[in-house]
Amino acid sequence: MADPASYRPAPGSIPTNPGVYRFSDPHGVVIYVGKAKNLRQRLNSYFADPASLHFRTQTMVRTAAKVEWTVVQNELESLQLEYTWIKQYDPRFNIKYRDDKSYPWVAITWSEEFPRVFVGRGAKRKGNRYFGPYAQAWAIRDTIDSLLRVFPMRSCSAGVFRNAKASGRPCLLGYIGKCSAPCVGRIDAEAHRELVTDVCDFLAGHTNALTRRLQAQMQRASDELQFEKAAVLRDQLGALRSATERNAIVLPDGTDADVVALASDELEVAVQVFHVRAGRVRGERGWVADRADDSSLAELLDTFLLGLYSDAEAGDGTEVSRAIPREILVPLEPASADALGALLSDVRGAHVRLHIPQRGPKRVLLDTVAKNASEALALHKTRRASDLSTRNRAIEEIQEALELPAPPLRIECYDISHLQGSEVVGSMVVFEDGLPRKSEYRRFIIKTVAGSNDVGAIDEVITRRFRRYLEDQQSLEGEGAVLVDPTTGAARKFAYAPGLVVVDGGAPQVAAAHAAMDALGVSDVPVVGLAKRLEEVWLPDEEFPLILPRTSEGLYLLQRARDEAHRFAITHHRGRRSKSMVESLLDDVPGLGELRRKAVIKHFGSLKKLRAARWEEIADVPGIGPKTALAIKAALDASAPGEAVNMATGEIESG
Repeated sequence: MADPASYRPAPGSIPTNPGVYRFSDPHGVVIYVGKAKNLRQRLNSYFADPASLHFRTQTMVRTAAKVEWTVVQNELESLQLEYTWIKQYDPRFNIKYRDDKSYPWVAITWSEEFPRVFVGRGAKRKGNRYFGPYAQAWAIRDTIDSLLRVFPMRSCSAGVFRNAKASGRPCLLGYIGKCSAPCVGRIDAEAHRELVTDVCDFLAGHTNALTRRLQAQMQRASDELQFEKAAVLRDQLGALRSATERNAIVLPDGTDADVVALASDELEVAVQVFHVRAGRVRGERGWVADRADDSSLAELLDTFLLGLYSDAEAGDGTEVSRAIPREILVPLEPASADALGALLSDVRGAHVRLHIPQRGPKRVLLDTVAKNASEALALHKTRRASDLSTRNRAIEEIQEALELPAPPLRIECYDISHLQGSEVVGSMVVFEDGLPRKSEYRRFIIKTVAGSNDVGAIDEVITRRFRRYLEDQQSLEGEGAVLVDPTTGAARKFAYAPGLVVVDGGAPQVAAAHAAMDALGVSDVPVVGLAKRLEEVWLPDEEFPLILPRTSEGLYLLQRARDEAHRFAITHHRGRRSKSMVESLLDDVPGLGELRRKAVIKHFGSLKKLRAARWEEIADVPGIGPKTALAIKAALDASAPGEAVNMATGEIESG
């Protein structure tokens, strides 16, 4: 590691203006980005007595080899530039908030002809509208169940919808009144879209207008002596009120606000947010992060709010957690309150108020959110068991056990996957500071080795990886930035030399990796193997393996890297195998050339989806006509006994 004194700016060279600064390591990779009202005062604090610095800050300044800064006009500009650089460089020493648990959301597939409503978790897809997140999955499912009695929009999956459309009979929900059955033409797309709009309005908190409309319709039906219709509307109104009452009224003035509270200790900070719309809690969410430095709670709150709302979009139908409300209730004033308020107001297109409530229902709600944050932090600490110190201990144990000159802050692990020698692939996963860095993962298709030759495959993967490393170094020689592209500032794919290479296997695999690196002249990167049988660590040119204690945190970190590499390789192999099976099934289809075969594979993505498709859907692929689609369907059915396609009529026949 570098001595901070070796790159400390000369006395008086740092300006006293506001600005944004960044620390880079010896290879030019940005590892930390920060902002300051007074650059000189802030940067000088990093070069003070190391004993007075936070442990992670000590590690950062010793890892860095250069510090640069950019002067700006005011605090607002520094706030914007800081966030831009953090998004661009993804510095590993900056604080990263992560969800403390998985929260459910409600999704509306808005881009479909007949949109569907469902409750889900995880990644979100383009073209859908999302509402939430919500604290309890059962509660929001119950709400949706009540809502479908009022607005019976589609809630079935694509497969159920297709089957009902093909058979001409709706599913159970269509018979019991919880679906308007667009699958069988009981309602057209325009009328169904109106139901979907009403559901979106309800989930966005606009319930008063819906209630008034139903009351007016019920009164009109009663006046016209249509008592059966009035009774149906009465039941719908009751269901709507029941769904509305599931979200307790907390702010009687119909406030739109996000309520934010923090709880922290020396190592971590927990943030809890309640999203209040029209006076009701519409969603909640929590995050936990390591305290990367000695930042105050005001600075932590500043960073969190900037990240939470930076990509927000105002307007109806957007995610509740991402839309910027009129008011943000906070427990203390953020470090850059004025600049942050101006920035959020500019993004929202209307004034945003950052407010610290002192009394009344808003203060009561803020105290409730703060209590939730404290409980979330306590729960997380019991689960994680001081994970930051554990990771540091793991890296130190690996350094001591392998007698490395420096801690392996970046560990790369490699694995090979195949099925009886077919579709051989390799994987590379990266752990930085003991955590997986998935943006740096890489896949390899083995080109020069055939059959079940793991040793040869390891040789090819290591050779390709470090050849690219050497090429990147040579291409940037003399430019002063080995790891980053001088035009874009982004890190090059293979330009970062790892602190340790781990291969999945024993002595043969380690010997192959070591020989490949020697052949390229790479002698400063240590390599080891982790064998599954006894979890022993193999070193090059050593007759006996190194046995780490089973309770060793270092061994646990190596196991995690090995298992992640294995998972990543298996996933890649399965994808390749599925695509290969599709290609082999389509090889003998008459009139289907290579280009059109690739078009079919790209359109459906997998054999499972292609098998599930009807021949009419296959015919919709550009370049595929009805005749070719029938031939494709026949080839697929021939490989799956039990069904056949009649080439004359195109109808599916059971066998």
